[in-house]
Amino acid sequence: MLGPVTFETQRGPPDPLDLTSCDREPIHVPGSIQPHGMVLVADPGTLTIVAGAGDIEGALDPAWLGAKLDDLLGQSVSALLDARPGQTTIALSSVTGTHARFDAVARRSSTAIVVELEPAPAVMPSSIDMLFAMEEAATAFEQAFGLLQLCERAAETFRRLTGFDRVMVYRFLDDDAGVVVAEDRDPAQRTFLNQHFPASDIPRQARALYVRNRVRVIPDVGYEPAPLRPVGAPTLDMSDISLRSVSPIHLHYLANMDVAASASVSIVRDGMLWGLIACHHSVPRLLPLHVRMTCRALAGSLARQIRAKEDAELYRERIRLRTAEDAIVNGLGSDTGLTGFLADTGDEICRMMVADSFAAVRGDDIFVAGRAPSAEDVRRIAGHVGEAARVLPFSSDRLSEHFPPAIACRDLASGVLAVTMPTDDPTILLWFRAEQVQVVNWAGNPHKAHAGAPDVPLTPRASFAIWSEAVQGRSAPWKVHEIEAAGRLSQTLFDARQHRRLFEVNHALTATIADNESLLLQKDYLIKEVHHRVQNSLQLVSAFLGLQSREVGNATLTAQLTEAQRRLSAVAMVHRRLHSDEHLQAIDLARYIGDLCTEIGSTMGPAWDGQIQLELTPVLMPTERAVHLGLILTELLINANKYAYDGEPGPVMITLHQNRARLMLVVADNGSGKSGKREGFGSRMLAALVTRLAGTMEEADNRPGLRITISAPIVGA
Repeated sequence: MLGPVTFETQRGPPDPLDLTSCDREPIHVPGSIQPHGMVLVADPGTLTIVAGAGDIEGALDPAWLGAKLDDLLGQSVSALLDARPGQTTIALSSVTGTHARFDAVARRSSTAIVVELEPAPAVMPSSIDMLFAMEEAATAFEQAFGLLQLCERAAETFRRLTGFDRVMVYRFLDDDAGVVVAEDRDPAQRTFLNQHFPASDIPRQARALYVRNRVRVIPDVGYEPAPLRPVGAPTLDMSDISLRSVSPIHLHYLANMDVAASASVSIVRDGMLWGLIACHHSVPRLLPLHVRMTCRALAGSLARQIRAKEDAELYRERIRLRTAEDAIVNGLGSDTGLTGFLADTGDEICRMMVADSFAAVRGDDIFVAGRAPSAEDVRRIAGHVGEAARVLPFSSDRLSEHFPPAIACRDLASGVLAVTMPTDDPTILLWFRAEQVQVVNWAGNPHKAHAGAPDVPLTPRASFAIWSEAVQGRSAPWKVHEIEAAGRLSQTLFDARQHRRLFEVNHALTATIADNESLLLQKDYLIKEVHHRVQNSLQLVSAFLGLQSREVGNATLTAQLTEAQRRLSAVAMVHRRLHSDEHLQAIDLARYIGDLCTEIGSTMGPAWDGQIQLELTPVLMPTERAVHLGLILTELLINANKYAYDGEPGPVMITLHQNRARLMLVVADNGSGKSGKREGFGSRMLAALVTRLAGTMEEADNRPGLRITISAPIVGA
């Protein structure tokens, strides 16, 4: 009998493994482990062993099933668990088996206690030696000149630490493909330096596990999996288990690379998978627990240095752009028109963005600086990108893919950065970058990876010979700080033009100032009247809902009416922000969320004061999308109040940050966590709003509580 343990149950015979899509392969529940170690699964309440995998009979005790975990391991596991109530992973004392000693690690969840046992090395280095080695490596990382040298030192350090034949630093690119940026290897091994690998080589669920379980080792690619026993045991989620058996597709993939043993160490920057330390060996090789823990610690140090060096480079670029902006703005004068200003500073504006040419288009007028496309081509491109650049800057390093007519001038304008100045007749500022034909060396033909019909089982790529591809129609990519600088410069020029026009208008309208003041007063009155009427209407509806909630006499209906009031507050908040802001098309999402949380917190009562904690990064978002996000946040706060704390106050952490062109909104609580599947009106509305944003919503255990992550494009398609 398995006892009361409640794993993810599996009814009836297991379905055949679906390998028609890498993204659907259930790699977290393989049902087996790698045979160089053992796994014991115990009931969390009684610590009775209910399942296991590996050679437990030969290495520990033939009568292991049903035994107590403390008795089998010769130590008080229960005492160690009780001494660390908030810790999910606990190192145990080494276990002496029938023929060898084993390192032991216990992991606990609400459903099981899982103990992993692996062969312990015959001789352990002293902790002082390990600390000195880690300090030396961290110092080498810190003293590296630039990101490339840092990665090269990391490859050398991890090869020296692990003893593998080949160690590579593998970086993910914006399209999720990867490139080997540094390598240290035995001269007899082939090199993969600067070679690219398609995104399909590492499927989506594998990337998620790389963030969760940051050191993975396969000591012998040719191993025979050791199944979880007894037969018919419930399915065990092995996401956090180091001994988890590996996908047969991945094992075949490694065998095709002539790799007999491998290890990977995740490089995680700000919670996102930046890259991997990939280790290969030509013969089977075990990586002991203490080496894996050292690798994990060094990977954390490496990630911090990567962030420091990337941030330093970003800071230098921002300073350069700010200095260039100041020099350009100094050329503005009250007696200088926009056309004259562009004629004087066009070349500087072009150099500021490291562009090959710059153009400004306003109606039939056009200004060009640098080696630019023809006037007709510039007008066609401006007509295509002008509307997209009306709210936020538009950028592309592969213009001909979005706008096929641009193929004719891709040698001069494969990349474009555009921003629209909201003048009477819109002025479109454009920076162009010429085509850079790039030869990309792939490890095998990426276009043949996983080819075939959708229902054909997957097979890994068999060839990793260098496959060169000439990439045409692309320019050097535009960086985020360059795009921001284009928006700032456009706003500065617009403000200067408005200032000049205002100066001229003040002289021209002296005779009619009384009429103008009257018109302005009427316009202001109308705007305020519309604003007050909308706000009064929203307040009236809110008051009506509040009155109904007090008089209905039904607790369930009262709660629903209160939720409706809070949702209405989210809409009213956006309207007030629009009325007070100068920019109607886009708003600062951080300010909006801060104001919205203050208002929602006030409706929950004084006990909620200080419970909502904010960590917000400024993100400029189109107003229409911000409304949807405000309603989503309102719904999540309502759910936290209702479900996490049963209507009582409790801490809620809200985090907002930007990752490339997407935003990440995280709402986390320390409540009771998710129980069951909710399908009420709020849940359906929440799902619909996330879909409207073309976003995703993920739920995770916050230990304790629930952590919900909303990811969505900042600008819609």
